[in-house]
Amino acid sequence: MPPKVNTSERVAASLKTLIDLAKPAAALNLKHAAIRAGQSGGYVSRFKGRGMEFEEARMYQPGDDIRSIDWRVTARTGKPHTKLFREERERPVFISVDNRQAMHFATRGVFKSVLAAKLAALLAWAAQHHGDRIGGQLFTASECRELKPQNGKHAVLRFLNALSESVDGKQTGLAAMSLEQVLARLMQHARPGSLVYIISDFRGINEQVENHLAKLSRHCEVVLIFVYDALESQLPEQGRYRFTATDGVYAASLSGTGAATDEVRDVVIDTSDQQRLLSYQQHFAERQLQLARLAKKMGLALIQCSTTDDPIQRLR
Repeated sequence: MPPKVNTSERVAASLKTLIDLAKPAAALNLKHAAIRAGQSGGYVSRFKGRGMEFEEARMYQPGDDIRSIDWRVTARTGKPHTKLFREERERPVFISVDNRQAMHFATRGVFKSVLAAKLAALLAWAAQHHGDRIGGQLFTASECRELKPQNGKHAVLRFLNALSESVDGKQTGLAAMSLEQVLARLMQHARPGSLVYIISDFRGINEQVENHLAKLSRHCEVVLIFVYDALESQLPEQGRYRFTATDGVYAASLSGTGAATDEVRDVVIDTSDQQRLLSYQQHFAERQLQLARLAKKMGLALIQCSTTDDPIQRLR
């Protein structure tokens, strides 16, 4: 049984709620069941070469690898010097969070946007506990913001503050930002070797999105977290249901009026029209299957999380 949630916390995650997830996040690890060959070490390295950072130069000693000679220092001092490297233990963790209009919906549990925020907070705190650098990407239909990975608690608080303030604003005549555009930006900001989480309902997934994910997965470890509501996976019982402005996207989809707008305020759906409802559910099933196929094909980890699930248990 998921814990009880206050009504206000069902529709919007407060900054305090996200900060309070620090303690339970300490028990989480960031190793996921991606389909990859077994390798030594705690992290999967995507770097070619040493995977180490330069630390200092010292006098050459017998037995040193001549490939590590620092020729600049040697030329300057007239004495042979060797480069010393230290293992890079920190890993950038980049968390991309979908906050588009369709995420502000639920028929039970919490809004998908609230679930996404809690998942992101747990992952950020877990990364901080592991000594990794935390950065992210927050996107709505109208804007996309990236935060460069940084170390420490302040980096988590910066990310959580931005997450709690992220709101899907009204459109101003500009075309809505697509998932394809978001992932194109993500590829530019997630450096090779990063652990990348994408938390979304993945509406708008297409061939270009698949191509972006394929390119991203070549240099980063990618985890897809698919959030959904029960109404998407299972048809409601026969009857008449009223959808309000907060779920205008779904109201528009079910009523056949097309894309949701600010004019979608109160829509009554008669579920006796099974053909329309079956078509709606089929779209969800196809999206779910498409993600599963992508994860298997590209060796990605895939986590599915319902609005009634406990995000801590799902990540475990």
